Amino acid sequence: MATINVTTQNPAQFNSAVLAINGGSSSIRFAVFHGDASLRRSLHGKIDRIGLADATFRFKGLNDTQETSQSLKATDYASAIKFLIEWLEDRIGPQTISAVGHRIVHGMHHTTPEIVTQELLDDLRKIIPCDPQHLPFEIELIEAFLDRMPQLPQIVCFDTGFHASMPRVAKLLSLPRRYDRKGIQRYGFHGLSYQFLMQELVRLGDTAATQGCAILAHLGNGTSMTAVRDGKSIDTSMGFTPAAGLPMSTRSGNVDPGLVGYLARSEGMTSAEFDHMVNHESGLIGVSEISSDMRDLIAQESSDIRAAEAIELFCYQAKKWIGAFVATLGGLQTLVFAGGIGENVPSVRHRICEGLSCFGIEIDEENNAANAEVISSVNSRVTVRVIRTDEEQVIAGEVYRIMQSSS
Repeated sequence: MATINVTTQNPAQFNSAVLAINGGSSSIRFAVFHGDASLRRSLHGKIDRIGLADATFRFKGLNDTQETSQSLKATDYASAIKFLIEWLEDRIGPQTISAVGHRIVHGMHHTTPEIVTQELLDDLRKIIPCDPQHLPFEIELIEAFLDRMPQLPQIVCFDTGFHASMPRVAKLLSLPRRYDRKGIQRYGFHGLSYQFLMQELVRLGDTAATQGCAILAHLGNGTSMTAVRDGKSIDTSMGFTPAAGLPMSTRSGNVDPGLVGYLARSEGMTSAEFDHMVNHESGLIGVSEISSDMRDLIAQESSDIRAAEAIELFCYQAKKWIGAFVATLGGLQTLVFAGGIGENVPSVRHRICEGLSCFGIEIDEENNAANAEVISSVNSRVTVRVIRTDEEQVIAGEVYRIMQSSS
């Protein structure tokens, strides 16, 4: 690995071309932004299904009318990263990018974007046990760019940062206090997505963004909700890890902690096996035994009770969390749906909102079916919005801000 020499990363040379990297355990999303604070996206793409035989690479440029897709031999994360870096060098040239921004899912006590240093990387390695699903791959991405482009400044943005404003009571876990002193508490995730949604609410002139109550629902492969008052997170569904909260594509969401001991006694299940089960074999795929993709389940729900129950559980739990957050907030002005499911599956939004007129939530079925930006009815006291989230833009914006202020 290349040695990090921060003094060679000269912010004064920053020319506002930013590469935003959003790495997951089996995928890497990326986007290139040009310009000043307006952040014009010139290129974006994704490597998906890393480690599987049908790995794919998709990208779309500024002047491309259609997304280009190709099969990719990405047998592991390292080969996918190598392909991406070489493709970027060939496509846009190594001198075009002035800085790279990365999404880091779990930062523990790190709450604000930081320039990568050796000390920071060492610290992130220490907290890998908090998030073994993401941190090793995110660190691998950073180190790959350091090896290939050691002079390039890199900035990390923490998903947990948005929730640093939560009150103490929302962070506490009811465990022996010695674990709290070790940093075991509720952190919350999807923070970059929520930061974008709040920026959009400000742009749209929604007063709930700055002085009011909003619930943000990021419903995708990972699913969470956040309660926001006066622009700050006051509670969120995920906890110490991203496995907590609502059911997700492959994650369980909240389960009885007594299951750990029961399954150890009855099936000899180890802690590692339990961890794998609640992160990779549960949620929609676990309940349905069919697919982790909501679209597949909707297509089969009329003929397969397992698919129907998986969808019903997902929507039921989402409805419960909305009710809990309305109580926490003491009211509600705006409800936002985002993420792959939240943005694109009208029937799920309908089922979640159905019966919530007691909270002032009523949706217009025609607008909902059209995935309109506002899907609440004219009689709804709560504005219900659909906003396409953009974590990469938030990453690029933070990189631009840090590099400009550093210079």
